[in-house]
Amino acid sequence: MIPSDLIKGSLKTIVLKLLKEEGPMHGYAITRKVEELTSGKMKLTYGALYPILHKLEKDGSLVTASENFNNRIRIYYSLTPKGHTVVAERIKELSEFIESLQQIVDTKPGISHA
Repeated sequence: MIPSDLIKGSLKTIVLKLLKEEGPMHGYAITRKVEELTSGKMKLTYGALYPILHKLEKDGSLVTASENFNNRIRIYYSLTPKGHTVVAERIKELSEFIESLQQIVDTKPGISHA
């Protein structure tokens, strides 16, 4: 399983990307989808997920819609036009980060890349 401190910096991007690909989702569905896509290696806690969802909603990247499901209110999150722009930027940044991290991981001791 991947430690939560490694996931933390990428959580906004993960949530935005899922909503872009899957359309409107509620919190539980987001956590299940991440677990499914990573074969259980990533598990999102609600304590980490909901503050991110609320921040994204506050900054105008997400909107919510409520639905009554089995006498319970489900809140669905979906991207706004701003959210679509933000997700593209965040994916680009994360891809560059992963590429840079891979270069560090692949560096052999004593070899200079200067």
